[in-house]
Amino acid sequence: MNEHAKYEEKITITKGSTDSLHIRIPYNPAYIQRIRQITGRQWESKLKVWIIPYTIAAVQEFINQFDPNDVQIPPELWVENEELQQWKASKGNNQWSKEPLQKALKLRGYSRKTIKAYCNQVERFLSSFPLKSMDVTTSNVQTYCLGLLEQGISHSSVNQTISALRFYCKHVLLQPTDIQYIRPKKQTKLPQVLSEQEIAQLLKSVTNPKHKAILFLTYSSGLRVGEVVRLRCSDLDIERKTIIVRQGKGQKDRRTLLSNLAWDIVQKYIAEYRPNRWLFPGQSSERHLTERSVQKVFEEARRRSGIEKKVSIHALRHSFATHLLENGTDLRYIQELLGHTSARTTQRYTHVSTKNIQRIQSPLDRMDLGE
Repeated sequence: MNEHAKYEEKITITKGSTDSLHIRIPYNPAYIQRIRQITGRQWESKLKVWIIPYTIAAVQEFINQFDPNDVQIPPELWVENEELQQWKASKGNNQWSKEPLQKALKLRGYSRKTIKAYCNQVERFLSSFPLKSMDVTTSNVQTYCLGLLEQGISHSSVNQTISALRFYCKHVLLQPTDIQYIRPKKQTKLPQVLSEQEIAQLLKSVTNPKHKAILFLTYSSGLRVGEVVRLRCSDLDIERKTIIVRQGKGQKDRRTLLSNLAWDIVQKYIAEYRPNRWLFPGQSSERHLTERSVQKVFEEARRRSGIEKKVSIHALRHSFATHLLENGTDLRYIQELLGHTSARTTQRYTHVSTKNIQRIQSPLDRMDLGE
């Protein structure tokens, strides 16, 4: 049997929705018996997949039933589910260790988020081929990247894969850098934005004081999800009505707005929950809330508010910038508040602002067609 056939016969686990996982398995009575042991599983005949709940309990049951060497995990699910990552890393047949790569990245000052992303990209690549970790060739890289593009993975994610592999070859394997990499053309996408009415609708739908404080701050200050979960109580400068964002993207500190209304909401939350070190602690007060938890809070609020647009929590940051621009705030100030290094990044919001577009009359509306 060739290696391609082996790859196709693997079990694949993919994200069906925010609440479900899809399991596609080759016909095998033993596999079917195991999948039936998972609580809440159901067979979807049209899609020809098993569906299990996307919960910690169901993922653990799946892990207990199957061998990691028999399971293929796509990049988008791997990135967000650390339990599946650890399962594959601890029991898989790939003997690659991420420690040398982590060390090389730390020595060169890469951020915690980039270190995690690069390690994930390299580990996924190595686990996709029956190779020794030293065998990173042009052919393998191109085959792997083509597979990602065919799965619908974004061009920016594929480019990050290439950057991670180049770094790994140069600084960990100490291979010559003459491997030829073809990078997919960078995609230009407009930011996803909610209207001011939709923002109000979404914020009104939240009743939990902690969740309310998180979403009010995220929108009113233009924060990334990774920034809001890492806020400390001391980062709120009440006198100056600002928030200090420490070591944001690019490892830069910056100041942004602290809205009066958001501060009122935060005060009510603090009075009830009394956070200590982190403004939004997780299950343990020693650790902050996870980004995934906040994403789920947003998804639930979007669903409850009846907003049909398929947007993520990052749309709150995009909406903050767009609404400031539409209300006359200078683009340079918006750039500072968002922490953008380049003004070109901030200028994207001029393309989604509808204020000026609405002033333009379509030539059709000037015609007298006489019905």
